[in-house]
Amino acid sequence: QYKFRDLTIEELRNVNKTYPNFTFSMNTYTFKDGSQKDLLNFSGTIPVKYGNSYNIPIHLWILDSYPFAPPICFLKPTVNMGISVGKHVDAHGRIYLPYLQNWSHPKSTVIGLIKEMIAKFEEELPLYSLSSSDAARQSELLSYIAKITEGETDMKSKSKIVGGKTEGCFNKITVVGAGDLGIACVLAIAAKGAADKVILLDLSEGAAKGGTMDLETFVLPNVEISKDFSASADSKVVVLTVNSLGNAQTYLDVIQSNVDLFRGIVPAISHYSQNTVLLVASHPVEIMTYVSWKLSAFPKNRVIGVGANLDTERFQHILTNLLKAQVLAKDAWIIGEQGEDKVLSWTGCHLVANQTEAMVDHNSREKVANRAMEVLKGKGQRSWSVGLSVADLTDSILKNKRKVHSVSTLAKGCCNINSEVFLSLPCVLGNNGVIEMVKLEEDPLVQEKLQSSAGSIHDLQQQLKL
Repeated sequence: QYKFRDLTIEELRNVNKTYPNFTFSMNTYTFKDGSQKDLLNFSGTIPVKYGNSYNIPIHLWILDSYPFAPPICFLKPTVNMGISVGKHVDAHGRIYLPYLQNWSHPKSTVIGLIKEMIAKFEEELPLYSLSSSDAARQSELLSYIAKITEGETDMKSKSKIVGGKTEGCFNKITVVGAGDLGIACVLAIAAKGAADKVILLDLSEGAAKGGTMDLETFVLPNVEISKDFSASADSKVVVLTVNSLGNAQTYLDVIQSNVDLFRGIVPAISHYSQNTVLLVASHPVEIMTYVSWKLSAFPKNRVIGVGANLDTERFQHILTNLLKAQVLAKDAWIIGEQGEDKVLSWTGCHLVANQTEAMVDHNSREKVANRAMEVLKGKGQRSWSVGLSVADLTDSILKNKRKVHSVSTLAKGCCNINSEVFLSLPCVLGNNGVIEMVKLEEDPLVQEKLQSSAGSIHDLQQQLKL
């Protein structure tokens, strides 16, 4: 069935000469769309020096279009090995390398791929040794990885947490990322008191440092710090705060670096909390919410971004408390993109007797709104302020408040937007995330700005490698 059988056989002979420990077989591989193929695959270990010498187990699938398509590569950890999620490896052990992305026959070969794999793993070791208790806790995930590397991709399999630490928690929130924003979210959520348990998932390398160490030193009730994805099991809400700190040169490179990071996080989170609401606070929030939606395969209502919630709450507070325009405040919303391209819009129905009164009403409203926008201008989004906004959103979700927030949601079908992009729009939030989208006043200028934002975001998304 291999289209270029002779070239494939020649390549495998070369691999066997260089790495005689590899074993070869034919097995059925199941792709993400459910289709299946019998593919040649091989398993073995590659030598990696990282202080000491390690033999890293890998599993490669050779597509039937080889050598014009790259192999599909996985780690194959043993029971006492844990996967170090990084820019080249996701939580399921899938391996991502520049060599694979830039694959081109005849320049690219399996031998060359393995050499780059060794080089990258010597910079960032992909596996680590587990203690016996950690190994037990990881056993289900390792079993799941084994299914994937054998070609099974049932993302809806049931999961249970071993050890019982989180059993009995009714309202559990996991915050992914132990940077300033992640810690600010944990503190704000804990202060809000809506969650029975808050898990801070620290994916950084090495021992606990800075704020994480302080959280361990000054113990907070119902807050737990973990490096283990299984600690997040059965969370009602998972907050994503991580951002890649790579050496990207362009804005697109920065976003791609974040995508690569999310590729190792979102599937694992989705596996352990299959009914959770994903709340994205990473940047750029519109694109990273889209990426989370695609990687999780969750329905659109359960993947939302923090969007313009903070700006909207500030704006409404200024109208109500500083400008004493409480009636206007309840219908005023900041929507669209975060940053300079955010848009002011209104909901509600303002009934007036005639066109003249309508014009007076509009001008009065705009004058007050412009004053409020001037006050709002220059107020940055510090970690603690975003943390308070995140706590506000999680409170509405956990308590099923059905409160309206301006959050990033799938905007396709709104304001004549036809692409799959996420923009901040007024949404009613409850236990299952977005319950409904609140209708905005029809304003051609607002629609034009939203369509412009959608176009630029969609263009960026098209250049990303998911």
